[in-house]
Amino acid sequence: MLNERDKHIVVRIIKYCDEVKLIIAAFDDSLETLKTNIIYKNAVSMCILQIGELTTHLSKEFLAANTQIPWTSIRRMRNIAAHHYGKFSMEMLHGTIMESVPELKEYCQKLLG
Repeated sequence: MLNERDKHIVVRIIKYCDEVKLIIAAFDDSLETLKTNIIYKNAVSMCILQIGELTTHLSKEFLAANTQIPWTSIRRMRNIAAHHYGKFSMEMLHGTIMESVPELKEYCQKLLG
């Protein structure tokens, strides 16, 4: 059972996952486009940053009960996007938006029922 605060955060995480999907649809899903289109890169990076920030507000109880998701890695990705943006691996970002974000969304939707 989710407490209200965690539920609200999970809903917001899903919203950003949906935004990533919309951004991919507006551009395309190729790594090459991500590497060469600064608007695409900036848009998905902002969503990744927001998702990572939201995870820092989840309760310790929630995190302990939901170990299937690598919450620490999500926070690390946020820190890379926020503090080391110029060193951001486009391959890592591409893998995140194409695989990890949809998996996170699916997991969060299951939590909400």
